[in-house]
Amino acid sequence: MNWDDDTDTSTPAAGSADRLVGASADGEDQAVEAALRPKSLDEFVGQERVREQLDLVLKAALARGATADHVLLSGAPGLGKTTLSMIIAAEMGAPIRITSGPAIQHAGDLAAILSSLQEGEVLFLDEIHRMSRPAEEMLYMAMEDFRVDVIVGKGPGATAIPLELPPFTLVGATTRAGLLPPPLRDRFGFTAHMEFYAPAELQRVIHRSAQLLDVEIDTDGAAEIAGRSRGTPRIANRLLRRVRDYAQVKADGLITRDIAATALKVYEVDDRGLDRLDRAVLEALLKLFAGGPVGLSTLAVAVGEERETVEEVAEPFLVREGLLARTPRGRVATPAAWTHLGLVPPQAGGPGGGQQGLFGA
Repeated sequence: MNWDDDTDTSTPAAGSADRLVGASADGEDQAVEAALRPKSLDEFVGQERVREQLDLVLKAALARGATADHVLLSGAPGLGKTTLSMIIAAEMGAPIRITSGPAIQHAGDLAAILSSLQEGEVLFLDEIHRMSRPAEEMLYMAMEDFRVDVIVGKGPGATAIPLELPPFTLVGATTRAGLLPPPLRDRFGFTAHMEFYAPAELQRVIHRSAQLLDVEIDTDGAAEIAGRSRGTPRIANRLLRRVRDYAQVKADGLITRDIAATALKVYEVDDRGLDRLDRAVLEALLKLFAGGPVGLSTLAVAVGEERETVEEVAEPFLVREGLLARTPRGRVATPAAWTHLGLVPPQAGGPGGGQQGLFGA
């Protein structure tokens, strides 16, 4: 169970932090996740390929009596990157130091961290793609040669003093691997991309979390929550806690399929994991613009949200679910969107038949 993922240090788009189905973690999520985190690869649910490969990397390093290769973990928020970094440290029997790219704005910030590392220590650098360029260039040498050059003085009298570092393992995490420069990517000995979870895997996550939280839940109840969790363990655990609250107040505490469905209806999360914002975007696209195409700014005005909120918060999941498509002419609803909202698409060329006929296009 690895929902806890990163201590997501990226700046969330407006309107994303308070969403029940948002993948970023607030203070409450981080506190609960700390108690629910798996402590070893054997406890970690899902990501079978990544777990198998990482297990080989760590066991080989232990057999050689060496530090593990640097590890790069990429994937969406909430999939378990922070959890895996802590497991790497635990499996290697090493301490872990946690920081983030946005916190390292100067090369001196990074030098201070690196110079205080112990031999074999794991340095977890979250949102590594947001680190400053000078610090990034210093990291190249630190990763490859376990050495950094500290500049003393300014101007013509500046002197570079080489500082030897103890062998350490860097675990970098990023939600946007494409923003990492190739020289940095190439210095990682092991790179893993974390995938969204299948419903069956999320059910295992939910059952494990329910046991740790002392929550009674049956198989159908776990399946109902898993199906609305967007393939993300962090969301699954958040929904579980909200359904638990409902079951304790409105029922006898046991979470069944009916209890889970009723509770999530109260919280406006439908059977595919769409919330109020997602449905507002789809309804505007279908009812006001006949399925599109329509420009992003126009769509944002129609739902009363900022352009960035629609683009960064609502659209990624709608696109991944096959409910919305981004085209050069604008956003277009798919047949699945009409079906999901129980609407009938207009006939091509008929009244309300979309925007294709505008200006003779």
